[in-house]
Amino acid sequence: MVLGACPYCKNGEIEVRDKEVRGKKVKLYACSNAHWKTEDGEFFELTQDATCSFRIWQNSLAKYGKWLQYKDVRALLSDENLEVELLSKKYGKKIYYTKQVVLDEEYGVRVLWE
Repeated sequence: MVLGACPYCKNGEIEVRDKEVRGKKVKLYACSNAHWKTEDGEFFELTQDATCSFRIWQNSLAKYGKWLQYKDVRALLSDENLEVELLSKKYGKKIYYTKQVVLDEEYGVRVLWE
């Protein structure tokens, strides 16, 4: 499945790839020009023939109670403001708050904390 054009290399398409990390099935949203390899199933690195490094892991915001869906990635690819509801379990209480998420070349996505 293709979600849109790659914002980094401009000639690739963002594809949905199924991966298994630590025994859990996770989706990787990656550029068609990004080729990944792994030896242990946990640490993924680019191969030498990769020409783009775009990737967003579906669970990149999991520690805040948010898994990125197709519609979230499509919004990020079309430069829309993506506001997500996040969860904090600080001091034993569940606190929900809304923050903006943007693309980040190093980590895939980044939360704007202000």
